[in-house]
Amino acid sequence: MFLQLVANGLVTGAVVAIAALGVSLVYGILGFVNFAYGDVMTFGAFVAVLFDGRLGMAMIVAAVLAMVATAILSLGLEGVLWRPLRARRAGFMSLFLASIGLALVLRQAIFLVAGPQPRSYDVDPYKVYVLGSVRLSGAQVVAVAVAAVAIVTVALVLRVTSVGRTMRAVADDRALAAVSGIDTGRVIGVTWILCGLIAGLAGVLSALVQGSFDPNFGFSLLLPVFAAVVLGGIGSAYGALLGGLVLGLATEVSTWSGFHGGVNPVYKPVVAFAVLIAVLLLRPQGLLGRARTL
Repeated sequence: MFLQLVANGLVTGAVVAIAALGVSLVYGILGFVNFAYGDVMTFGAFVAVLFDGRLGMAMIVAAVLAMVATAILSLGLEGVLWRPLRARRAGFMSLFLASIGLALVLRQAIFLVAGPQPRSYDVDPYKVYVLGSVRLSGAQVVAVAVAAVAIVTVALVLRVTSVGRTMRAVADDRALAAVSGIDTGRVIGVTWILCGLIAGLAGVLSALVQGSFDPNFGFSLLLPVFAAVVLGGIGSAYGALLGGLVLGLATEVSTWSGFHGGVNPVYKPVVAFAVLIAVLLLRPQGLLGRARTL
């Protein structure tokens, strides 16, 4: 039972970690939290349904096309919304309200186009893999495997490529990076593309693990995703990954009967935020965040 909960926690944590990574990248470069991120994930999930269900494409092809479509949407929003707001020196509150408004627009657009009925991918829901006492569905195995590959890939991009180095330079000090000759506008565009790819992947994996989903499902993921970002350290890409895994494991393992009967599964979100509060009391900057003096 305990090992099964650990496995379930890894599945949940991997999906949340991927989603939190996209939020953290945008915050690290631009300094604002995109509250429309959950609905961008929903967009990716529904695009995959279009290619997988209606057009009969293989799930892996549908997922890749959904990632590309979400990246295009993300870059388009940068051009028509975020860049003009930055040019007008919009403050935090303006960006905050704009992201909430964008979330509502995206959600209602998906409702109008796709309808309110739950959707699911054309995969076998009864396929199960057994490893000792642990049982995982095919969707869960795929989610963990793909998330692991994606995490390693993004880490390598950020660490060893020139694009990753310029992104880290802009995140540290945008003005200094610009003076040093870095094209900050290009870096911001690349960040939005990468964020869109990650959001599309996170949306598909989340929907795959849930089994069925509707246009509201991305909104329900926002709280655990933001909790993972804060837990890991706001603006830290690696912290977001660690925060997602920690929260996933904590929420699932907390239901183990060996812990004085375990927590009722209904209260798993409460456990997540209890862990978040406990960590922040001991380390206010998050697990991998950097302390700052104002």
